[in-house]
Amino acid sequence: MKDLHVSWDEYNRLIEKLALKIWESGWSFDAIVCLARGGLRVGDVLSRLFDKPLGVLFTSSYREDAGRRQSQLTIAEHLSSAMPLPGSRWLLADDLVDSGATLVEVVPALKARYVQVEEIRAAVLWTKGSAVVQPDYCIEYLPSNPWIHQPFEEYDRMRPADLKARWG
Repeated sequence: MKDLHVSWDEYNRLIEKLALKIWESGWSFDAIVCLARGGLRVGDVLSRLFDKPLGVLFTSSYREDAGRRQSQLTIAEHLSSAMPLPGSRWLLADDLVDSGATLVEVVPALKARYVQVEEIRAAVLWTKGSAVVQPDYCIEYLPSNPWIHQPFEEYDRMRPADLKARWG
């Protein structure tokens, strides 16, 4: 189970491939909900490409062991968006399905909170072999369950003083 290190170029390429996969499926949706924090960049790009309104739902489960161990899932009480999200079909965007626990809990929670929503499909960059549920759209299946080092993680350990040292 080697770690997977992803560059910015690869990360952006995966998001673009995900957009193409969704588009080629022919499925029509009304809005996008991204799961923060991992799905923020994915949701933002998809929202721009498909010209659909974006909502952000904050979830958290990787709080222990410096963000490397999953604990109990917390789902924010409210969805953040500039205006109420339209329609009955929403696309749920995230970076990955690890255990699948987030997907299993978030989809019914959204449907319970937003009764106009009839269908939610999930789109992610990666799905691990340990997942108990599969998303509707995925670019890479990772049967060996590697830890994924995403390019923005360098900011988890960085502080403004580090930027000052870097950029003078």
